[in-house]
Amino acid sequence: MQTNYSYPIEPDWTSAEVVQVMRLYNLVEQAYEFGAKVTDLQAAYRDFKVIVQSKMQEKQIDKAFSEASGYSIYRCMQAVQKTSRTQIKMTPNE
Repeated sequence: MQTNYSYPIEPDWTSAEVVQVMRLYNLVEQAYEFGAKVTDLQAAYRDFKVIVQSKMQEKQIDKAFSEASGYSIYRCMQAVQKTSRTQIKMTPNE
């Protein structure tokens, strides 16, 4: 678990958009550290995609988030899509 890192936040996002994006970041962290509900992750990702619509921007944000935290939004959401469980717990290598 890493601490004291900066989340990738775009300067043109509104406060409400920052809150929505932060919810996904926090849930991805939670999925790696303790486990998270699949439905919570799916809902947060849907909200994230309303704000971050371009695949390129999504990849850039995931890369920055991964470099800062060690966690991957992409890998987490891939695991969410593949699971039939209600909870997901990521391992650091995933």
